[in-house]
Amino acid sequence: MPLEQILIVILAAINIFAFLVMANDKRKSIAPGNPDRIPEGILFFLATAGGSIGIYTAMILLRNKTRKWYFQIGIPLLILQNVATGYLVWQFLSV
Repeated sequence: MPLEQILIVILAAINIFAFLVMANDKRKSIAPGNPDRIPEGILFFLATAGGSIGIYTAMILLRNKTRKWYFQIGIPLLILQNVATGYLVWQFLSV
């Protein structure tokens, strides 16, 4: 399997995992008794590590963290950062 395909599979796995973590946070937010939520720092870390599309998709579909200004601005900026990093890695591997 070529290295590019391996990186795409890893990126897809990170985004699926990030989506599931965000879904778990949403589940905990509506649960009675206010169980421990996922720290926002973990969500931003996952977005920075390549899972920004998964986090943003979960934000929109599940309506989780949409009222927080730093998620409204930060996650789209991290999408741009992830795309730029992916482009640079792709160019590096193409040489």
